[in-house]
Amino acid sequence: MSISTWPRICTCVLALCVSEFALVDTASAQSVRIPTLQKIRQYGAIYVGHREVSIPFSYYAGEEPVGYSKDICDKVVESIKLYLHDPSLKVVLVPVSATSRLMLLMTGVIDIECGSTTNTKIRQQSIAFGLTTFVSGVKALVRKDSGIEKIRDLDGKAVVTTAGTMSERLVKNVMAARKLTVRSKYGRNHQDSFTQVLKKESDAFVVDDATLAGLIANSAEGDKLKLLDENFGFEPYSIGMRKDDPEFKTVVDNSLRDMMKSGEMERLYNKWFMSPIPPNNANLQIPMSDTLKEAIRNPTDAGI
Repeated sequence: MSISTWPRICTCVLALCVSEFALVDTASAQSVRIPTLQKIRQYGAIYVGHREVSIPFSYYAGEEPVGYSKDICDKVVESIKLYLHDPSLKVVLVPVSATSRLMLLMTGVIDIECGSTTNTKIRQQSIAFGLTTFVSGVKALVRKDSGIEKIRDLDGKAVVTTAGTMSERLVKNVMAARKLTVRSKYGRNHQDSFTQVLKKESDAFVVDDATLAGLIANSAEGDKLKLLDENFGFEPYSIGMRKDDPEFKTVVDNSLRDMMKSGEMERLYNKWFMSPIPPNNANLQIPMSDTLKEAIRNPTDAGI
């Protein structure tokens, strides 16, 4: 077995063990306080968390994870190797979910998380974020035959969000402001939430527009679905890492800043949002937003 990819079942067992015991185990707590770069030197490896079904950010295409965020993290890992003067540094890829990603960072199981994680002030109490690499518009996916045309049409409907994401909070805030209500449901992952709408188990699925476009493009029944024009809000995505580790954050941010200045970030964006992508060679055709262009011109790690 290659060290670059763990068996998924082992990762699940590891994640469960961490969730149950790491916070109360003194030795584990002490190891987390070791600076990340020191930990990487000690183990000779960097542990990279990635999502499994977050198209086009981080997802499986065959046996290997690919995606916009995955490519960005590959560049960051190369910068870490250069900084540590260790080109032989191993990379261990660890699948994470929306519900496990923060815990795995906090407990030191992974060193960086490369997916579609929104940088929020609430999450900043638990982890740190790198510079913004994407800005999403949060929209609702519905069936074309549902009769739902606007956000107000969701009043009283069943709306699914993926467990562990910020979408539920956005939905509740927007609906409350309009004096409307929804019946909240939860998917295990984005694919599960998407399938609930296809099977008419939920009326709408709310998440970032890029993820929804990826799911539609790679579904045989994508022509039955559409996105509402209105946004529930906008979310900045960033690489996640442990808090209170300024040297490591500086290495990560410098790598991201170099990609932004050199045009590499824009190249990667065009590769994943404006070109055919695996596994079905679908082209999402999502031009870079003015908000993201500004975040690249003037890098920021500000959360919402």
